[in-house]
Amino acid sequence: MTSPSQTASPTPLEHRIKAQIRLAGPMSIADYMAIALGDPEHGYYMAREVFGAGGDFVTAPEVSQMFGELIGLWAVDAWLKLGRPDPVRLVELGPGRGTLMADAVRAARVRPDFIAAARLHLVETSQRLRARQRQTLAAAPLVPHWHDRADEVPEGPAIVVANEFFDALPIRQYQRSQGLWRERVVGLDAEGALQIGLGTGLLPVEAVPARLRGAPDGSVLETNAVAAAVMEGLAGRIRRDGGFLLAIDYGYRETAIGDSFQAVRAHAPVDPLARPGEADLTAHVDFEALAGAARRAGATVFGPLPQGDFLLRLGLAERAGRLGADKDQATRERITAEVTRLVAADEMGDLFKAMAIAAPGLVPAPWG
Repeated sequence: MTSPSQTASPTPLEHRIKAQIRLAGPMSIADYMAIALGDPEHGYYMAREVFGAGGDFVTAPEVSQMFGELIGLWAVDAWLKLGRPDPVRLVELGPGRGTLMADAVRAARVRPDFIAAARLHLVETSQRLRARQRQTLAAAPLVPHWHDRADEVPEGPAIVVANEFFDALPIRQYQRSQGLWRERVVGLDAEGALQIGLGTGLLPVEAVPARLRGAPDGSVLETNAVAAAVMEGLAGRIRRDGGFLLAIDYGYRETAIGDSFQAVRAHAPVDPLARPGEADLTAHVDFEALAGAARRAGATVFGPLPQGDFLLRLGLAERAGRLGADKDQATRERITAEVTRLVAADEMGDLFKAMAIAAPGLVPAPWG
């Protein structure tokens, strides 16, 4: 059991979640995440400003314009390798404030023919964030089209970007107990506070990687059926219509034992069960599982590479040099600090990883 959540004044979602538990019994961590993040009225992404220094966390596009610029040039290279299709769907999953895409299409203007061919599609469920993206992209050379789900994007060749998207998709957790993998669930303690305990659901042993089946009692294994389904659907589309997908997120290269369910508020870790709807809930991405889903759909997988290696291979150091040329000392120091934040092993460079998915026969940068 975890320590009960301590909430002086319960949030509207906490009241709702507790009522649902009293009515139907403990809920999966996946259901808890889905409600806390995506409730139409009080969900975390629906009701508050979450990005940047004034929010709860900072993503790579907010660290430096160079991140989005390199992704834009990556997309141009991908389009050239696809044979310059017109139209091509330029898709971002979970675009945040639109910062990455604004920087990407600005850099992509080096190829006006790409801009002419591209049709911009943003997959975003939050109306508040859509409004912010509309503002950010107001001066962009592409007009965004919004969708609630990735499968709503029109058919055709696609270049898909998913930066810190998969980490927010709801996970399930299983804890090994007396030789069985029992699901961890969110319930209520004797005082009525939210707590995590063991439910009755079991994970079949064949669903556990062979190398992990002998893990000691108390070990936690996370699964993400939603992420696998999204990846399998996108990879199937890419195999059928042609295209590339770039996923950048923090997580494990291989499926691993560990409890990575976490919450952040005001740039600091907090109890995931405290004040649902007011903190970001995430879990580490299992890149091995994502790669398996893509391969099942017939696509080719590249990576994952540590984010630092990926960005440096794309030319981050060279871009930083050009950006800092003829600038004052303070500007050059800021640019150097941004590069360090993005690539240093003790910053974002190692924990974050980049993995690309391609139609058979195609090789994305920087792998080819």
